[in-house]
Amino acid sequence: MSIVYQFTNACEDKNLLGNKGANLVVMNKLRLPVPPEFVISIDAYKEYKRSGNLPLEEIKQALEALEQRTGKRLGQGLAVSVRSSAPASMPGMMDTMLDVKEAADVLTSIKRVFDSWDNPRAVEYRRLNRIPVDLGTAAIIQAMVFGDLDEKSGTGVMFTRNPSTGERGLFGEYLSKAKGEDLVSGRRTPQPISSFQSEMPDLYAQLKEVAIILENHFHDMQDVEFTIESDRLYILQTRSGKRSGQAAVKIAVDMAKEGLISREEAILRVSADDVRAFLHRRIESPEKYKPIARGLAAAHGATTAAVVFDPLEAVEAKRRNERVILVRPETNPDDIQGISAAVGVLTSRGGLTSHAAIVTRAMGKPCICGTEEVKIDLEAKQFETRGQTVKKGDVITIDGSTGSIYLGALPLVESEGTSELAELLTWADGFKRLTVKANADTVEAIALAKKFGAEGIGLCRTERQFNAPERLAAIRAFILAETETQKEKALALLRELQKEDFVAIFRELQGMPIIIRLLDLPLHEFLPSEAETSDPDLKKRIAELCETNPMLGHRGVRLAVTSPEIYQMQIDAIAEARAEVEANVSIMVPQVITLQELMWVKGMIKDKGLKIGVMMETVRACMRAGWLAKEADFFSFGTNDLTQAVYSFSREDAEKKFLTTYLEAGILKDNPFLVLDIKGVGRLMETAISWARKEKASLEVGVCGEQAGEPRSIMFLHSAGVDSVSCSPFRIPIAKLAAAQVGIMEKRLAAEEKRLAALVTGG
Repeated sequence: MSIVYQFTNACEDKNLLGNKGANLVVMNKLRLPVPPEFVISIDAYKEYKRSGNLPLEEIKQALEALEQRTGKRLGQGLAVSVRSSAPASMPGMMDTMLDVKEAADVLTSIKRVFDSWDNPRAVEYRRLNRIPVDLGTAAIIQAMVFGDLDEKSGTGVMFTRNPSTGERGLFGEYLSKAKGEDLVSGRRTPQPISSFQSEMPDLYAQLKEVAIILENHFHDMQDVEFTIESDRLYILQTRSGKRSGQAAVKIAVDMAKEGLISREEAILRVSADDVRAFLHRRIESPEKYKPIARGLAAAHGATTAAVVFDPLEAVEAKRRNERVILVRPETNPDDIQGISAAVGVLTSRGGLTSHAAIVTRAMGKPCICGTEEVKIDLEAKQFETRGQTVKKGDVITIDGSTGSIYLGALPLVESEGTSELAELLTWADGFKRLTVKANADTVEAIALAKKFGAEGIGLCRTERQFNAPERLAAIRAFILAETETQKEKALALLRELQKEDFVAIFRELQGMPIIIRLLDLPLHEFLPSEAETSDPDLKKRIAELCETNPMLGHRGVRLAVTSPEIYQMQIDAIAEARAEVEANVSIMVPQVITLQELMWVKGMIKDKGLKIGVMMETVRACMRAGWLAKEADFFSFGTNDLTQAVYSFSREDAEKKFLTTYLEAGILKDNPFLVLDIKGVGRLMETAISWARKEKASLEVGVCGEQAGEPRSIMFLHSAGVDSVSCSPFRIPIAKLAAAQVGIMEKRLAAEEKRLAALVTGG
């Protein structure tokens, strides 16, 4: 098989030619004006890495064919560019050589492209974007066209839709009498592509036609590089364009409505990071503040942080858990680590298609480019603008949605979704099996959860309701009571306060189901530390309640056994509130290890309308799942505590002391408190669910830990037979999307299996 592909070949395999190479084949077939070229395949790269050899004879033949197609000799009117072409998009991370005029130099360039797969910035980019190291890259050899040849020449980048907003229509930038590197490097600030329309209307019309052809073929927004040489248009390359989260959602929804893709495809195209971008913060009441400078709004969202001027300073700051904004004249691919470490980027040069804009947009972090009024002094580590001097360490606020820069830390609020996101999530509801609920403890949190589309409250933590001063005083009065009369008085007040809370919550729910977890915290957590009080009696009580390992101590259902009046008070308050406001309420018992504990609490329930379930967060509960299922109405896995129990370390200590080292060394692939540990915790959950459903097939099973809103975890939970997930309100859209995606993939897999079965049986 040939490992040098000319564009008379029919091959469009991205695993052989890379994205750019395969797309060039397509553009040739579509008869678009592409400069002549050929590709040294990824197979050739792998052989080069193995042996150090290139397919010299095939390259020589391909160069001769290129000369015949152009009618020019290499070095005698013909020069070529040599570019990388990987299966995964890695913009600017590998080397590019331009204006190569000797055959020997072509071979040396090819080698440089292949070697650049392992350069530090490419390695870091792959790590950040989880691109497999063994993919490799092809190399494209293309006849040069010159955008700096004369006054009727130029270069540009065109997106077929706006990569920041998703609006349909040409978006991009153009530099007259310039090379492509001048544009993408950010060394020069270009003109918007609309100016090109007025300068060269006929060529602009050709570009619009190219955009339509490419979108109709690829069914996606395209990022197109073009050059004008002496009034003639050439398309150098096209690829699916990097886009903001907002743009990704709008483009997916619009293309589904336009008939370019299906609703299923629209859902699959949007990532969790895209939806997460809608949760970017924005400046609260920006009209109250005066910017110190304005630039190009390159990547949406607002952020506040201290200024640094060196990418390595940003990396060091992140290691110290400090937030910084990276300020540079322009960024280049070598800055990738600093950009990744910073919470935002500000450049004085470059446009909306510069390196900084493309990379930050893909990362989902705010960026402002081309702020020419900002004069940066890298040696002094400061910048000046409008009479203001901002030095390293000074705090600024940048708004990547408007291009405004402010001195100091401005108040930020969470952003809201768009009509397109709401529509996409409505479509998602039709494809998902999992019910998506919210963890919410207050009326305000429940209102927010409803706004984000929660289908219930899967975890209402009652201990959070004791945080207010009046409630904290009441629980302390109960803990410190010395007589039964004092204890009863404190409990009566607590019951009334809890009832008020539940009445308000039930009214806000308007019939939406809720699972209320009974008190979980150890009692000592409601008391001050010994150092905070001089009262000897209080010091004595604090000492009595003090535990060596409180997270594994006197908490949860163990309180119900030793102090049953606490749980009885909460159950009575729920029942009394339910008598006033009709509500679909379930009670959940935390820290259960045995059926007898569940029965102990079940005996306290007099309201027959209340369901009772177990928070599955201990290993023993999982091992006794069959017995617990006989008496429980539902299970809800608390994966935070269950992960701690399975791993035998506390989250707080692990993350502070050694977990980072484990992740960096590759001992653990993911933080198990963020991504569900399928091999350990997941297997235990599957075992428990299997045993439980053998006893009660109709048992409802939910998950309410941190991982319940994490996409990869949701994929597993769907396959494990979980019925619902419950996460923080802001993660509900992400959870809904992930649940729909796994539902669609399962449906497609079943259809494919059915098709293959029919082929085997001849049906």
